[in-house]
Amino acid sequence: MPNRGVYWPLAIPIKLPVAGRPWIMTFDEVYRKHLATVLRAASRAAGRQDVAEEITADAFLELHRQFDRIDADRLPGWLITVVRNRAIDYWRRQQNERRFAETAIDVTRAPEWAPMGETLFQHAALKPVHRACLVLRYEHGFSRDEIGARLGLTETQVRGHLQYSLALLRKHLSKAV
Repeated sequence: MPNRGVYWPLAIPIKLPVAGRPWIMTFDEVYRKHLATVLRAASRAAGRQDVAEEITADAFLELHRQFDRIDADRLPGWLITVVRNRAIDYWRRQQNERRFAETAIDVTRAPEWAPMGETLFQHAALKPVHRACLVLRYEHGFSRDEIGARLGLTETQVRGHLQYSLALLRKHLSKAV
């Protein structure tokens, strides 16, 4: 029967070390074969099941994007490396948020400059771009990439705006308290 084109599941020839003969291994087959291992590694790295599931999904999404460029012999190791890198990113983000929470000023009482009902991110010292970055990151939970895409900035610019605006708020709030 002639091949009429394989669209889904994604089928790409992968050379396997079985007597040197290539055969077709689909993305679905790779997913089923390695899912348990990748999820277990993500769970151990993240320590939380919900985060492990997100990391696993990210790893397989990255695999799907690069499926035709990955050597089958290195596939399990490649997936575990992606999981490890995503877990490191998760822990760094947690550390930054914990550090921010530890150094945050008590905002349960409104400082003199803030009229009732005004949020912390409406401080007069903030420029609109700083305010937008803060709101998107801490009120809406966007990543720096997502904020950059929304505002037309690079991830480095977003990180700089966030760091500057948080430092600015700390400085002004420490004077007010």
